[in-house]
Amino acid sequence: MMDIRRLDLNLLLLLDGLFRTQNLSALSRELGMSQPMASTGLRKLRDFFGDPLFLSTGRGMRPTPFAESIAEAVRTVLSTVDQQILRKPRFVPEDSDRVFTVTTSDIGVLIFIPPILQRIRSMAPGASLRCLPTSHEDLEDALESGEIDLAIGYFPDLVGPNIVTEDLFDHPFTSIVRKDHPTIGDTLSLEQFLAADHIVVNQQGRSQEIFERRVRELKLQRRVVLHLPHFMSVPQLIATSDMISTVPFSLGAWYANAGLKLLPPPVSIPLIELKQHWHRRMDNEPAVRWLQTIVAEELRDRDPALAMSADYAKSRAKAAAPIAGRSAATTTSRRR
Repeated sequence: MMDIRRLDLNLLLLLDGLFRTQNLSALSRELGMSQPMASTGLRKLRDFFGDPLFLSTGRGMRPTPFAESIAEAVRTVLSTVDQQILRKPRFVPEDSDRVFTVTTSDIGVLIFIPPILQRIRSMAPGASLRCLPTSHEDLEDALESGEIDLAIGYFPDLVGPNIVTEDLFDHPFTSIVRKDHPTIGDTLSLEQFLAADHIVVNQQGRSQEIFERRVRELKLQRRVVLHLPHFMSVPQLIATSDMISTVPFSLGAWYANAGLKLLPPPVSIPLIELKQHWHRRMDNEPAVRWLQTIVAEELRDRDPALAMSADYAKSRAKAAAPIAGRSAATTTSRRR
């Protein structure tokens, strides 16, 4: 019985070439080897298959019946190796029906997904995008298994050695109240902030924890009257009450025309570092690399807060100044 472990792939190239040229001298020149090397290779093939394979005739080297019986299989093996193993896979967007899967926050779905989806649909009309909620505890495993292609947003615990991270933009917070609030006008003082009734979103390990940690550092006492598990209901609740909430700026900006005022918080708050993350084993996966490029081109340094008015920017800086001295903590924007 023939043992495949004894078969050299290069010998199959020699065998296939002999089917084509039926001339050992011509084939040796084509393959860039000496004729003695080609003769040695043919001898090894004969020993392996237990058949002469090719016999010299007046019309060149003619294949034996056994050689003819394996010719097509040899071509198939070599073609498979060349097309499916030696050539790196390519991603052709216009031909793809790939379902890309990302995980992001509820705000991320609102802010990040529209430009990404629009770009995907314009370049890969047969592809689609799926947003899958994933717990922080399971996220690294989901990225490793390929269940999730990308994590987009604020994931401070996603720091494993096999996780690759790319910065997108750093994002501020804003306080929001209804436009006709009875006691809060166009600016928000620390006294007004502390006296108001607050809505707080409780999402452990999410962006809101940045703000809550800052409040604890400054030892600020405020009255929290409503705790919520997510952000999306906050704007409507604020627009129909006298409560206040401090949320990522993009959420406030999205609902700014829905009866809300965006006011700089009266305390300095570290920025939210928004990134995209993927598993290192996907570094050379063409479809995922294409999606990473789309996300970077659509979101890198394109914070919606950059479009805020000059008046808002000035009042934000002015409001943060008085309280800055109350803590040694500083706000920095890190780039990795």
